[in-house]
Amino acid sequence: MYEAYWGLAEKPFENTADPKFLYYSTQHEEAFTRLMYAIQEQKGAAVLSGIFGCGKTVVAQAVLASLSKGKYETAFVINPQLSHVELLREILYDLGVKDNLPVQKTDILHSLNEILHNNKDNGKQTVVMIDEAHLIEDKMIFEELRLLLNFQYKNQFLLTLVLLGQPELKEKINNIKQLAQRIAIKFHLGGLNELETVEYIKHRLKVAGAARDIFDESGLRKVHGQSGGIPRRINQICDMALLTGYGNQQQMISDDTIMEVVKDLES
Repeated sequence: MYEAYWGLAEKPFENTADPKFLYYSTQHEEAFTRLMYAIQEQKGAAVLSGIFGCGKTVVAQAVLASLSKGKYETAFVINPQLSHVELLREILYDLGVKDNLPVQKTDILHSLNEILHNNKDNGKQTVVMIDEAHLIEDKMIFEELRLLLNFQYKNQFLLTLVLLGQPELKEKINNIKQLAQRIAIKFHLGGLNELETVEYIKHRLKVAGAARDIFDESGLRKVHGQSGGIPRRINQICDMALLTGYGNQQQMISDDTIMEVVKDLES
């Protein structure tokens, strides 16, 4: 609605995991590097934790998008609130078993073993990512995930398991010593500082086609203060600010507009 008014080719602050909008703050770049290292060096398992809306999923999507085509087979589970058998079936489905998906656990494991070895024989690595893993309550599911790391060939893991979740995921993993000992790579994402927030906003506007400054300095600083540097919250505030500024025919977004938007969002 407001894109043409602000000279944008698309909306810059959608809360979707679009890797092209990923802003590489120091910590986001470190998270990306560690996940890539875990996958490329076949380290077995990695955990990326962080507060809600801090960009875990978009980092993971950027990692998947960066993997060499034809060298990796990937599964990305977005809802792990399943039984342990259902989760295994979901992984199998994402890895390409669409028809005659097995129901019995033994058959599922046989199919998974076959896929992993076939991928290995074809020069491909297998990556399994579990998003929102902090929602897992059943310890049996964590146990099944741990057992996936038993798929090995000549002391080399046949898959890389990546768990993404909010801070409580770390505690859940630490309470399962056998799983915690298998995690080779860990990283925790927090909110952006004020400078990073400003750069984040400008980066997303530029990617969306902005040819000029749209937020003034007071507005940019106010976004940080009202968002705590959490990207999802920044997106919500900035999207509504652009809409409000368009409705009021403003030339730039100031701190007054940001406060008006925050008040509306909180009400």
